Amino acid sequence: MTTSDLFIDGRFVPAATGRTFTTIDPSTGDPIADVAHAGPHDVAAAVSAARAALDGPWSRMPAAERGRLITRLADLVEANADELAELESLDGGKPIRNTRAMDVPAAAAQFRYFGGWPTKIEGETIPVAVPDTLCYTRKEPVGVCAQIIPWNFPLLMAAWKLGPALAAGCTVVVKPAEQTPLTTLRLAGLIAEAGFPAGTVNMLTGDGGTGAALADHPGVDKIAFTGSTAVGREIGAKAGARLTRVTLELGGKSPNIILPDADLDAAIAGSYQGVYFNSGQACNAASRLYAHRSVFDQVIEGLLVRIKEARVGQALDPSTELGPLVSAGQYQRVRGYIRDGIAEGARLRAGEVPGEPDGGFFVQPTLFTDVAPDMRIHREEIFGPVLVATPFDTVDEVVRQANGSEYGLAAGVWTRNLGDAHTLAARLSAGSIYLNTWAPGDPAAPFGGIRASGIGREMGRAGLDAYLEPKTVWTNLTSR
Repeated sequence: MTTSDLFIDGRFVPAATGRTFTTIDPSTGDPIADVAHAGPHDVAAAVSAARAALDGPWSRMPAAERGRLITRLADLVEANADELAELESLDGGKPIRNTRAMDVPAAAAQFRYFGGWPTKIEGETIPVAVPDTLCYTRKEPVGVCAQIIPWNFPLLMAAWKLGPALAAGCTVVVKPAEQTPLTTLRLAGLIAEAGFPAGTVNMLTGDGGTGAALADHPGVDKIAFTGSTAVGREIGAKAGARLTRVTLELGGKSPNIILPDADLDAAIAGSYQGVYFNSGQACNAASRLYAHRSVFDQVIEGLLVRIKEARVGQALDPSTELGPLVSAGQYQRVRGYIRDGIAEGARLRAGEVPGEPDGGFFVQPTLFTDVAPDMRIHREEIFGPVLVATPFDTVDEVVRQANGSEYGLAAGVWTRNLGDAHTLAARLSAGSIYLNTWAPGDPAAPFGGIRASGIGREMGRAGLDAYLEPKTVWTNLTSR
């Protein structure tokens, strides 16, 4: 096995303590590499390097040059697409067909989009009522940003966070999830190759203790976190106590509604992909299905046909549709929910209770019906290939059910009636509404949730603004 180091101040270095951890191939359960485990000393060194870059070469760089470097990084991601796709699949269990077609191209697209922003960040001249006064605003970088990345889309989420932060002129310390550090570290190499000044981007690998030390560091001006709601609440509390700016993109239990007039073939296909894509390991997975009673049985039968045909297998097999879950811990978590669903009386229509893992962490696509609203499988985020399906009779009823959750990340509606579609888009409480589709994306479109699904937005202008601090300048024009 090889050992992968931290990336601090433009160099790859071992952890100060020499401590490492092992990253595992979830398709086989075998070790891939030993990775440096950052501790408090490494966190301090990375934050110090980011501060020096912020006060030095990065802040003095013209906006056009900053944009050129970000665009150069997009070029390098594309040039190394095959390697990045294989690393992402090997380390996280994501099917290679998906990492090649979606994860890597989407990451490059993020950098390319935000590479166009630095020359377009403008202040405003404000026509104030005070006589003989010039009042204008400047938009300045927030400062040193801690960015904590999840394991389900490690390369793409790194791009989501790095792109706007760098475009705004911030410097960053990135902490990837301990389950999936490899593509983030390879991205660090590409950042160095692109020519970013040392310290502009730093990468710290480690566990939750590393992330906590980073979030606690007084030299951090903003925290951006994607992950579980439980950890997000802890980070939000810390940020609130220190009055540190924070963006939180958290969990979901997203409702997906099929009205009786929907194109059922499209609705079934979209609902299947909406929940089982990435083996259900997506914060905006369509994990609560509500189909009108008149079409409910037809929808379930259509889903069962697709589930039966699903190819579950090793991530590097090009024919694999659903890969393994990311870790033994996640496997046990999902297995526990399936057991609970059966024990609480839900009807298991597809899938089975997984046994002890034999090599990889594979869970078959699972479907429950006869689900009561108070069941854990209906209320809580499972983050696995598990769908709960419920019939409804009226629109008012399904709106109450859909909104009756602590989460509010996404919601979907399938109907041929545009009036019904847009009326429901207004009534559903979520950060993203998908009409006759599920989870399309674009770097220009904001993404985020409400309530327990998070604070703030990523991507688009809203994502950029999260890394900018407006400064108001007042000038008395009569002073000599």
